[in-house]
Amino acid sequence: MEERPSTVVVSVIIVSWNACDYLMQCLDSLVMEKPRYAMEIIVVDNASSDGSPDWVQSRYPQVRLVRNKANLGFAKANNIGIAQSAGKYLCLVNSDVRVFKGCIEALVEYCERHGEVGVAGPRLIGRDGKLQRTCRGFPTLWNTFCRALALDTLFPKARLFTTYSLTHWPQENLSEVDILSGCFWLVRREALDGVGLLDESFFMYGEDMDWCKRFWDAGWKLVYVPAAGAQHYGGASSSNAPLRFHVEMNKADLRYWKKHHSPIAVGFYLILNSLHPILRVAGYSMVLAVSWPKGEKRDIYRHKVKRSLAHLRWLFTGHSYAQMAR
Repeated sequence: MEERPSTVVVSVIIVSWNACDYLMQCLDSLVMEKPRYAMEIIVVDNASSDGSPDWVQSRYPQVRLVRNKANLGFAKANNIGIAQSAGKYLCLVNSDVRVFKGCIEALVEYCERHGEVGVAGPRLIGRDGKLQRTCRGFPTLWNTFCRALALDTLFPKARLFTTYSLTHWPQENLSEVDILSGCFWLVRREALDGVGLLDESFFMYGEDMDWCKRFWDAGWKLVYVPAAGAQHYGGASSSNAPLRFHVEMNKADLRYWKKHHSPIAVGFYLILNSLHPILRVAGYSMVLAVSWPKGEKRDIYRHKVKRSLAHLRWLFTGHSYAQMAR
């Protein structure tokens, strides 16, 4: 493995778990990036069984590879990568992201011109080439209520109902935002030193909301920079166990509420969080019974019913749903 540059400006950190094809594509795009400043790439593998660590070691000798002996989760694995990094900026990138040329450089240049920015994120498109919404507002009881009743879906352009999803905003212009999706962050090390590492009590999901809130609370701005671009395919790891990861997402949301809100607020949140899957089970079951959708649409509705039932079972029994993680 090559030695790290003497003065690293950006340390790119990628956490991977059984996402070999996506990871290779991600690394290919980063190797082609070739910014005008020194950049190092660190891959932290969470005990993958698909051969991806060996592929990284043989195909990308310039990449620093860290092999964890177990799946330590997203937050802890990123913290391990951060501990081994040397850059002025930390670029945390999901394994299922393809970085467009000039993306990281544009983010760094923006942060260099704006010293008050602690975290910056690029414009992302999905696998279909369409805009992927990566900016959100902080969760509140009001926007949780709107999500439970699907008001944000029924009225996607109404700011009153979309303060969490922000679908009323076309996401075309540079803007300060509450939350930037954790699939692609550029973080200023100076800010990180004051805010602290990712909270490892979040195994997967939720760490982005928590970290973003902590940056804001510490006085650092988070900015969406659409001039920088990348493609996020999504679900590289979660597709291996969709029901389990849906439950993990809800566990993470509850942990966030317990950490940042009062016990009374948490109680109301739990009521709304129960209402959400109850309405989905009832609604999709009715559609299946009345209209008898066929093919892919039927499978989608059935999956959503099963997912909401998994959510409810976890809420009322604490069951991990490990046997349903398929």
